[in-house]
Amino acid sequence: MPRQVKEVAHYRDFRLSITQALGDQLASALADLTPAPLTAEALDELDERPGVYQLYRNGQFVYVGKAEKSLPTRIHKHLRKISGRRNISLSEITFTCLYVAEDFSALAPEKLLITQYKGRGEIPWNNNGFGNNDPGKRRDETVVKANHFDNLHPIDVDRVLTTLPQGPVALNKLLPLAAKEIPYTFRYLKKGYGNAYKAIVEVPETPTISQLFELIAAALPEEWQISLLPGRAIMYDDSPRTYPSVWRYYRGTQILDVEPEIEEAGEILEEEEHDEETEG
Repeated sequence: MPRQVKEVAHYRDFRLSITQALGDQLASALADLTPAPLTAEALDELDERPGVYQLYRNGQFVYVGKAEKSLPTRIHKHLRKISGRRNISLSEITFTCLYVAEDFSALAPEKLLITQYKGRGEIPWNNNGFGNNDPGKRRDETVVKANHFDNLHPIDVDRVLTTLPQGPVALNKLLPLAAKEIPYTFRYLKKGYGNAYKAIVEVPETPTISQLFELIAAALPEEWQISLLPGRAIMYDDSPRTYPSVWRYYRGTQILDVEPEIEEAGEILEEEEHDEETEG
C-alpha cells in the first residue's frame, strides 16, 4: 500500500502581538529598577516628564499607573493621599517609574501592564478604587464597598495642621487654606452661601483637622453641617440630611458619630486617571 504524503497548505495565519511585546518589555524594564521610598525628596529627583510607575507596600506590588504629563506631580498626589489615611503609613510605600515618550503614551502603556499583572493576581489597588479622583456631589450617596480603599483606609481627622494662620480668621479666607493643607478632598459650597462665610473663627496653634471642623461648624448657621465620608469631607447647608457612607457629622457644636453603611466586597469600577483632579 503506497504511503500517503500529507500535503502542506501554501498559506496560514500569522499573528504578531505587538502590544504583548511592549507590555513584556515595560514589565522587564520596571523589574530591573530598585524601589525608592515614597518621599518628597525622592520625587524631587524626577524630571517633569510623562511615564508609568508602580507602587509597592511592604515590598508587595500593589498598583500601576500612568502620568500623562508629569511623573512627580502624579505620584505626589498618591503621597498626599496616603499621608492622610488611617491603617497605612508612607513608610510602608515605595515606588519605581519609567519615562515614556509622548507618542508612546497613546498606546496606553499602563493598560498593557495592568493586563499582564492582573493575570498573575497582582496590583490589588488597581481594583479597589485607590486611583479614583474625587467623584463630586453626584456620588456622595454611594455606599462604599467593604474592599474599597476608602473603607480599608479612611481619612484621618487627627492629623495636625501646621500652615494655617492663627487667631481670628474669616471663613471665606480660612476654607481655601484648609482645603489646600488637608491631605484629602474637603469639598464645600463655593457659590450661593450668602453671609455664612463672613463668620470669624479663632484658629488655635496647630489644630487637628477634627478640631478645625468643630470650630467651623460652630461658626456656621444651624442648617450647615460637615460630613465625613470614608474618602473625603463635605460641607453644605443641608443639615440634617444624612448620607449612607458618612461616619461622622459636625452640626453646630455637636459631633455625631454614626455607623456607616458598607456594601459587601465586589468589583469596583476604576475611573481613568488624569493629571488634573476633578473638582466637585
